[in-house]
Amino acid sequence: MGWIFLVCAGLFEVVGVTGLNLILRKKSIISFAVFIFGMVSSFTFLSLAMQSLPMGTAYAVWTGIGTVGSGLVGILFYGESKSIARIVFMAMVLSAAIGLKLIS
Repeated sequence: MGWIFLVCAGLFEVVGVTGLNLILRKKSIISFAVFIFGMVSSFTFLSLAMQSLPMGTAYAVWTGIGTVGSGLVGILFYGESKSIARIVFMAMVLSAAIGLKLIS
């Protein structure tokens, strides 16, 4: 269950960061609600994951999912750079997270 909680934590981190981006673009109750919901949910699931996973592994994977997920949201919805280098480095972060899962 720890890995499932960790993936949920990472996905909710993406929701929270997207909410932060919404706040920066236009302050509204909805954007603040998305941010708060995403971050509270993310930290809740991260704490559940850390009950069965080592702290370093959990944190590294959580930030990796958040980094890659936020990058993809930026590319797909906000017109951010789609450069080959950016995609390659996001793939490297994702492969590192997968590697940590494989050795756990």
